[in-house]
Amino acid sequence: MGQLRRPPTLVVGERVRFDGQVRGVLEVTAQAAVLEDAESPHRVVALIELFEAEDFEVLFRPERMPLPASSVLETLPVTAVQQALWWEGHILEVVHGLPPDAEPGTKPRAEYAAGMSLTAREKAKAAELSRSGRPVTASTVARLRRRYLKDGVAGLADGRAARRRPEFGTVDPRVVDAMRQAIKEGVDTSTRTASYLIWRTKEIVEQAKDDEGAEGGQAVVPWPSRATLYRLVEKLTAGTHATGSAVTRRSKAHTAGAPFGELTVTAPGEVMQIDSTPFDVMVRLDNGVVGKVELTGMIDVATRTPTALVLRPSTKSVDASVLLARTVTPELMRPGWADALKMSRSVLPHRRLLTLDERLEHAAARPVIVPEMIVCDHGKAFISHNFRASCRFLEIEFQPTHKGSPFEKGHIEKMLGSVATMFAQFLPGYTGRNTDRRGRHPEKENLWSLPELQELLDEWVVAKWQNRPHEGLRDPDHPGRLFTPNQKYAALVESCGYVPVALSGQDYIELLPAAWRAVNSYGIRINNRTYDAPELGPMRRQHSGVNAKRGLWEVHRDPYDVSQVWVRDHRGDGGWVQATWKYLNRAPVPFGDLAWDHVSHQLPKATEEELAEAVAALLTRAHAGPTPGDQDKKSRKNKATKRDRQVSARTRATAPAVTAPQPDPPPASVDELAAEEQAEDEEPMAEVIPLGLFDPLEDPWRRS
Repeated sequence: MGQLRRPPTLVVGERVRFDGQVRGVLEVTAQAAVLEDAESPHRVVALIELFEAEDFEVLFRPERMPLPASSVLETLPVTAVQQALWWEGHILEVVHGLPPDAEPGTKPRAEYAAGMSLTAREKAKAAELSRSGRPVTASTVARLRRRYLKDGVAGLADGRAARRRPEFGTVDPRVVDAMRQAIKEGVDTSTRTASYLIWRTKEIVEQAKDDEGAEGGQAVVPWPSRATLYRLVEKLTAGTHATGSAVTRRSKAHTAGAPFGELTVTAPGEVMQIDSTPFDVMVRLDNGVVGKVELTGMIDVATRTPTALVLRPSTKSVDASVLLARTVTPELMRPGWADALKMSRSVLPHRRLLTLDERLEHAAARPVIVPEMIVCDHGKAFISHNFRASCRFLEIEFQPTHKGSPFEKGHIEKMLGSVATMFAQFLPGYTGRNTDRRGRHPEKENLWSLPELQELLDEWVVAKWQNRPHEGLRDPDHPGRLFTPNQKYAALVESCGYVPVALSGQDYIELLPAAWRAVNSYGIRINNRTYDAPELGPMRRQHSGVNAKRGLWEVHRDPYDVSQVWVRDHRGDGGWVQATWKYLNRAPVPFGDLAWDHVSHQLPKATEEELAEAVAALLTRAHAGPTPGDQDKKSRKNKATKRDRQVSARTRATAPAVTAPQPDPPPASVDELAAEEQAEDEEPMAEVIPLGLFDPLEDPWRRS
């Protein structure tokens, strides 16, 4: 039984071997083929007879005619395209016998009939075009036919119009290389103009010429015209910001040359990014004091959830640590928030999570995410020992980016920019991202205070951001569908689960910066402030047992609240002992290091008590505002300066983002309870009327 095989195919223009001769295929029909013959003009052979012949063989099969390159035609002038399309109709008639617009059933003309060879057809076409006023030779028609079969319609276009010009025209390549070197030298320097780049290019060319001349060479570099040089600068600096923003120029220059990699993240908290940027809104820090703050945020890459956003006058390492505390702490509902912002009314799996973490009962619709890896830049607040220690304490992998590579943490960069466009620009006092975009006197608008603005930002994240479809959260199987951050978190929790981490008061104190001090008879002194507590009695003048710190005791403090510190009991169970500032009763309002250092410089030789009174007076003057109207010399001397008001306002504004959970207090003794009961039973004291001051010049006999 014979095997089935596909019959061969014939195409006009092929060369075949048949009946001892090499013949060209002139025409192919459904039943027969018209072949060239040496004895007669042509020979008609049935296809079944041709294919069954013993010596039949296809000797030459031309390449398949390519599709018209429409993209190439779009780059040519209109006249060149029209000429190519006009030639296409004539070439198709030469190849197939009929023009492309012939009606069905039309028979070829005699000079293009099936029995005519390609050479005869080419001669006939040349004669036809010459009679119509377009003189052309048969060899030109043959050349265009071959170019059409190779390159399509684009091959029929005028070669001069399709010719590619050099990228930089007639400019010498050595000038181009020198200008590229000049542009590269200015990546990390201050921004300069195009005239400087041209001058520097000429310096590099002259230096290279001198070096070649010293080696015996004679290199003459033709110098382009002024207009050509400026056009060259425009071409070489396109997209580099060589004469624009220095920050953008450095960012573009340090961008990776290879394709960006894709980090696959499949669980909440697997990769998180943290960064800080100036907030483009004027804030009313205190009564009449206006300033700007910084926005520090952390985002989860898997769900695009900003787990924490903190506004502070200046970002410090403790802010980054507090940001960690807020990340693993539920966002509680605030008074005045709509019920629709509750987690129980969101797409988050509230009931399932509530069985794992009771803190979520009154939480807002913002996921609680525990970081596994944090990516940050080389800012001082993030590479500090305090922040690294916090990451180690929470068992978080710390991953800094390469220097000058902001694209390696592009998610947080984009998120902070989106906060400016989606939230900040709607606030009074919006300044824009630079001075060019700043309006007139934004500080005179009705500004928000820092606590109010922080609360508005928290509410906006819960209400807007978490329920907004995000472009980076597309369904892989349905790219047209977008997820919101809350929807993405709910979907990932189904497959990855949830591990609650509760921060106790002890944990919060661990996140604060540490200092090592001695416990003396009067207590602990930090930055000229004395802290003391009855529980420090066993530690006074004692060795802590930590030989690496020369027997000093570990003290943790909050830089934004100097009213108290916590001392680790190295000799005991390792717990914390709270010590209060000795002169806290003189200035009951908490204030930070900024106000204290400001007054310390004004009174370099003052005692601790005088410093405390000066700081309290500074806050009082700043809170009262400037003295109105005409003032005498003394009142003007005592008036609070602008710097005093700013320091006071920034100090008041730096209240901790998360209220520090206090450690459990020790049980009260029986004597203390008895003293409290006795104090409650005592009657209120009578009003004390102070005596007047003695005036020796006053008339004692004058009646009042």
